[in-house]
Amino acid sequence: MRLKPLFSSNLTLWAGPRLGGNTLLVLLFLCVCAFAKAKDDDTNAQTPRKFKVVLDAGHGGSDPGKPSKFGYRESDIALKIALALGKELEKDPSMEVTYTRKTDVFIPLKKRGAIANAAKADLFISIHCNAHHTQAYGTETYVLGLHANEENLRVAKAENAVIFLEEDYETTYADYNINSPESIIAFDVMQEEYLEQSILMASLIQDNFRKKLKRKDRSVKQAGFVVLHQTVMPSILVETGFITNVKEGKYLASKKGQQAIAKTIADAVVTYKSKVFIPEAETQLIPKANTTDKIVAGVTFKVQLAASSRKLDPKPYNFKKLPEISRSREGGLYKYYSGNTSNYTAIKRRLSEAKAKGYTTAYIVSFDKNDIKVPLAKVLN
Repeated sequence: MRLKPLFSSNLTLWAGPRLGGNTLLVLLFLCVCAFAKAKDDDTNAQTPRKFKVVLDAGHGGSDPGKPSKFGYRESDIALKIALALGKELEKDPSMEVTYTRKTDVFIPLKKRGAIANAAKADLFISIHCNAHHTQAYGTETYVLGLHANEENLRVAKAENAVIFLEEDYETTYADYNINSPESIIAFDVMQEEYLEQSILMASLIQDNFRKKLKRKDRSVKQAGFVVLHQTVMPSILVETGFITNVKEGKYLASKKGQQAIAKTIADAVVTYKSKVFIPEAETQLIPKANTTDKIVAGVTFKVQLAASSRKLDPKPYNFKKLPEISRSREGGLYKYYSGNTSNYTAIKRRLSEAKAKGYTTAYIVSFDKNDIKVPLAKVLN
């Protein structure tokens, strides 16, 4: 049977005698759409997931933050540092930044955490300024935990007091008593899972403040900040300095100081990301078991699943049936691992398996022949 042209043009489409022109055009259109979607899906499958950071500028709007006799507003300084920090991070195409606020508005503490959770953030950073009736100065970075002393309690109470500005705060924060750290901290395994990574991030920031900016290091501390309690990812609160100190207050209020602080925190975030983050697309491309594996002699690799104050039986049924579960104790926390091998390729497959089962913040750790933890980057280099 002879075929005939559907219509005359530079591009000739051919069809059988029983196939109408309109029908053929619809089919052609659907084919093009399907091809485009397949290409788009293929592109998405190969694109690594971005590292998501949520930046929280403390206070705002009707809540100016800590008072300063020099006229500085904590809410203004925190916002400028947060925006400058976001600008630095956004220079890296592998980063995705979300802000709890970008203007001088009041955001309830619970909503700040909700923003971070909805964004499925890998890291939450809350920016603040400190204050004191003396000429105290220096930087300190907090992670969630019990108040170790009265000074930590004082700082937490000052930051948490904002809840009294919120509508229905008695209902929203019924389980909290800012004078009682035990009522603020109600850890479960999933929350404590992020503690070690929070401490790592806080330590990197304090190290950078001390080494790069020559700031006084008031150390990494723990306290019951409500805003940190609301998040389900590694979270820290940075007290960038004292606005009540003559010299430091002026520095914090200056554009130069704000830019320097933002750049220093950004550098710490980049370092942190390099230590703990493996994009999902990369784990999906992990070689199969029958490929040539990378063996590192004298080193044992494990996947850290969680860190908790609870002592759990290291059995697969407690950890979503992941195999080779082990437990160690470091300080006041128990660390739980899956895997025990010198095969780096194999442990990457185990990491991919752990993430697929819900341990999204799991990461690889390495130990030397004496079972002492050593930096993974050092081992691989």
